[in-house]
Amino acid sequence: MANLHRGEISAVLDGERHTLCLTLGALAELEERLGGEDILALAQRFESVRITAREAICVIGAGLRGAGHDISDEAVARMQVDGGVPGYLSLVINLLQAAFGAEAAPDTAASGDVNAPFPGGV
Repeated sequence: MANLHRGEISAVLDGERHTLCLTLGALAELEERLGGEDILALAQRFESVRITAREAICVIGAGLRGAGHDISDEAVARMQVDGGVPGYLSLVINLLQAAFGAEAAPDTAASGDVNAPFPGGV
């Protein structure tokens, strides 16, 4: 079960429930993979909610690995999420909000579950 107080969220990927968490190690991985930015620069980069597919793969992969899953970004790129592109965006946004201490989206705050559509219809 995901624990939002520890920065964890829960998501269904390829029909299977997974916990994701951007640990300090996962954030360091993102810094390296996304251009060597520091943690605050990463937070500012994602603040606009504009994200490339490559960035989404990196964030989801880092979150899965941060929660203990042994998975490559290539495998993450093939994973399916309910809701298509809005489902991927909801997952990424909720994971970043959990990691950086922002309040989670109202539909998912109680359980850390990102299956609900992202508020505002992204």
